[in-house]
Amino acid sequence: MKNSNNIYLIGPMGAGKSTVGRMLAKSLGMAFFDSDTEIETCTGVDIPLIFEYEKEEGFRKREQEIIRKLCQLDDIVLATGGGVILKQENRDYLYRNGLVVYLKCSIERQLERTRNDSNRPLLHTDNPRKRLVELMQTREPLYLECADSIVDTSHRTSRAAVRNILGAYNASLDIACSTS
Repeated sequence: MKNSNNIYLIGPMGAGKSTVGRMLAKSLGMAFFDSDTEIETCTGVDIPLIFEYEKEEGFRKREQEIIRKLCQLDDIVLATGGGVILKQENRDYLYRNGLVVYLKCSIERQLERTRNDSNRPLLHTDNPRKRLVELMQTREPLYLECADSIVDTSHRTSRAAVRNILGAYNASLDIACSTS
């Protein structure tokens, strides 16, 4: 059984985790956190600079520490970074401590949503489409392993995604009540 009423949003960059997360938190009267923003706040620098100096490995260590801390909070909505699921410890923290919702999104929609965003170090490449495909091949099995619920945001409005997540969240609370 889950340890809290938290909702954790996982999925690729451009899936809408931050946008949907803010709306979801507001509708539930919960605090909203974005793990990337928390890392930037703690370090005082942006994600691309962390990648430049510490590479992805250094960033992932910082991310794991932030996830561990945030999973200790109660009644939060957390938008995670796209690669949070790469570490087993992160998947365990998320899965044990709340409802994990995988915001699934097509490569085309990810490209559309991230094309003007310079804050995506993994997309600083000559072929962003190819990179997104490679990332999804590695990450999608991990998203699916960790997810309690899946919401496709490729052609769904943020409001519709929030409604779907609220349905899954309310169902999870009903199940938790009936088993206690």
